[in-house]
Amino acid sequence: MWRPCGVLDDVYQKDMAIIRTWQQWSILISAIVLMLLLPLFAPYFMIAFINYVSVTVIVVMGLQIVSGYCGQISFGQPAFMAVGAFSSVILVTKYGVSFWIAMPLSGVIAGIVGLIGGAPSLRIKGFYLAMATIAIHAVIMWLILHLKITGGNQGLATTAPRIGGFEFVTDESMYYIIFLAMMILTYAARNIVRSKIGRAFVAIRDNDLAAEVMGINLYYYKLLAFFISCFYAGVGGCLWAHLNQYTHPEQYTLLHALIYVGMTIVGGLGSIPGVFFGVTALLLLDEFVMAMGPFLGNTFPWLGTAPAASMGVTAFGVILLFFLIFEPRGIAHKWEIFKASYRLYPFIN
Repeated sequence: MWRPCGVLDDVYQKDMAIIRTWQQWSILISAIVLMLLLPLFAPYFMIAFINYVSVTVIVVMGLQIVSGYCGQISFGQPAFMAVGAFSSVILVTKYGVSFWIAMPLSGVIAGIVGLIGGAPSLRIKGFYLAMATIAIHAVIMWLILHLKITGGNQGLATTAPRIGGFEFVTDESMYYIIFLAMMILTYAARNIVRSKIGRAFVAIRDNDLAAEVMGINLYYYKLLAFFISCFYAGVGGCLWAHLNQYTHPEQYTLLHALIYVGMTIVGGLGSIPGVFFGVTALLLLDEFVMAMGPFLGNTFPWLGTAPAASMGVTAFGVILLFFLIFEPRGIAHKWEIFKASYRLYPFIN
């Protein structure tokens, strides 16, 4: 990737490497250093937006693994995000567990809940699986609303993460935790999808009957994909809860599930870079619509407040429809075309 024409791999280790050339290493290291220094000079709005993008990337990356790579439609991601959020808050505030231990534990708990809820539903597929995950979402959110330990409809407040005497109470300080977690989980996802497990996921997605004939255990790998997806959602929920220092069931709705699925479609199904493209594109669109709402209301007061209030949902629907019709393989497909043209230049027109 990003290799000019004539740069070839002469050993298998180079061919298998994610970062293959010194130019790629230079770009990667420079980008990481820039991102780590960003809170020192960037405005608060930009840091808050990047935090939101990073948490969403983690959640959508889990959905990409189960849907984009394994082909299992899931609308339960916000519910498992809620499981991770409430689990981490309960562990930290009620049992005195350190945030650094609670964060991976919240992912494991979300994964176990996903296995319990998803095991019966993985005997079905397609539309029926989508409806089953919506039912799982409804059951989980009902339990969170009615259990005393989760705070019911009052939600739960939590404390900020800390290292020694330093507390991560600001968005700028939480930025480092969220960004590093996103980088680690992205690297893990990238390696999962190009391993034996990832190849089994793709085989199941493309033709589950042929995959089973080749000896792939469908039930095991579908459950594994579901567990990984829920783990990512749980970690994302933990980070979101501690970023806000508060969590409430209304933060995890079925509308968020639709938006997450839309992000995978816009970015490109079956692509790790597609997660970044889809999340960033739709969140930037949302920010643009929010900025244009007051302008629309002031410019055309006779329209009232209804059009401005519904612009976000309308824009999301239009963009999603556009990609489904004209670019079903998402932004990542255009990115791959650009990389191919870059590698072949100047031998193509």
